[in-house]
Amino acid sequence: MTSTLIVGAGSAGCVLAARLSADPARSVRVFEAGPVVRTVGEMTDPSHLPVGPASRVVWRYPGNLLRGKLVGGSGAINGSYFIRPPATDFAAWSAVAGPQWSFESVLPIFCALEDDRDFGTAPGHGVGGPIPIERTNHCTEFSVEFAQRCAAAGFTEISDLNAPAGSQQPRSTSAEGRGALRSQRPPILEFPGVPDVDPARFVDIRSRSGADHTDGYGRVPLTVSHGFRSGPALTHLYPAMERPNLCVTSDTMVTRLLLRGTRVIGVEWSRGRERGRTYADQTVLCAGAVESAALLIRSGIGPEPLLRSLGVPIVRPSPVGAWCTDHPEVGVEFADDGPEEPAAPLEYVLEIDDLELRPYTQMFTPGRRRIGVALMHPESTGELTLVSTDPTVPARVDQRYLRSARDRARSRAGVEVAADLFGRRIGPVDDAWLHANLATSQHLCGTCRMGPERDERAVVDARGRVHGIEALMVADLSTVPVSLRRGPQATTVMLAAAIADLMVV
Repeated sequence: MTSTLIVGAGSAGCVLAARLSADPARSVRVFEAGPVVRTVGEMTDPSHLPVGPASRVVWRYPGNLLRGKLVGGSGAINGSYFIRPPATDFAAWSAVAGPQWSFESVLPIFCALEDDRDFGTAPGHGVGGPIPIERTNHCTEFSVEFAQRCAAAGFTEISDLNAPAGSQQPRSTSAEGRGALRSQRPPILEFPGVPDVDPARFVDIRSRSGADHTDGYGRVPLTVSHGFRSGPALTHLYPAMERPNLCVTSDTMVTRLLLRGTRVIGVEWSRGRERGRTYADQTVLCAGAVESAALLIRSGIGPEPLLRSLGVPIVRPSPVGAWCTDHPEVGVEFADDGPEEPAAPLEYVLEIDDLELRPYTQMFTPGRRRIGVALMHPESTGELTLVSTDPTVPARVDQRYLRSARDRARSRAGVEVAADLFGRRIGPVDDAWLHANLATSQHLCGTCRMGPERDERAVVDARGRVHGIEALMVADLSTVPVSLRRGPQATTVMLAAAIADLMVV
């Protein structure tokens, strides 16, 4: 019998499987619904996002919600963005789930995971970890123009967006300062003034700084090594595949948990026309914020009214899917006849309190540039439900974006900053305009929220163990109990590493 069965070989599953299988006494088996794609090409090109209509490596859900469906998960097809959340997020997380999720507790895990080629020797960073982190030195024309306009508007350049609070290095303009920093940071661009940017227009919004970070613009830390995307399959799982105690099975969908009373003893799965059961001492769900929640509900662990409506026998009433969060993103587009250069989707971002402005290097619409205005700490939260117990029928996520008046006001402010930076007039930014240009950042989390059993919204405890169910854990973004102010990839791998460490103690 398998010691630990992991459902899902996405970002979290890859990290968890590699760390657990390092113990030769523990047998680890991983089921992944998607294929193995190990060839060098589109999957390792950070400028290519293989998520188009013909893609065979994504899950698709109503509302244009996508997730990676392959060994490596979303970390194998994303934009390689790898920015840590600020300490305030972990303060909120630890207030819900305990001190092991404070920033002070997780910082050593972040450091051990990374091989930061620019700031690895700086405080709060690491060198020699499995995940390469680089910032682009030769940016596209559009990224450079965006940075120039941010500088002209009076925003501060942040050299290291992953620096712990209080240790960020602002841009040094003196030759002496640049020389002192040259060994720890990429070369600094000299930004001349941009004639059509009026710094006075940005005074009010520049004064809005977060509690533990400096607002400003900077290069995006990327999980890229020598021009190749380095997702968790490459950094963690594939190097461990030769271990005799690790077995990874692709193209296999776990359809239901097997329970004896309230103890999970294994899973049922399907592979083409084949059906089977696999038994394990312990099962860990790493299928992501959508599929981990869906699997729990199909197995009788979920909101009682939903289980009854689906005709699923109730094993344990639980608020699975009742709370989730994502980053609504409003697109500001304008005509541009400049070249579209191959590059990672984001080379720079501008952060203003809970807004992140994203100058995309790709033209999603030919001849038009896009600035994404993402609200990183929304008040509005969503809900995940199932409409069928058939695992091939996609779950539904009601994001409930911009339901809050504050969320609409903050998004509107971000749109106006983006337009003013480029001297564009886009007409009245009313609620109808916001919704017409609204999309998702694809950062869903919280459907299996972490917290104590007395918390009516909690599905798992601080160690990822499902409340009221034995031998079952969840270790992916579905457990994050707060809205994160950064994209979630860095948090995903940290969380999986932390849960693995807790499991081997």
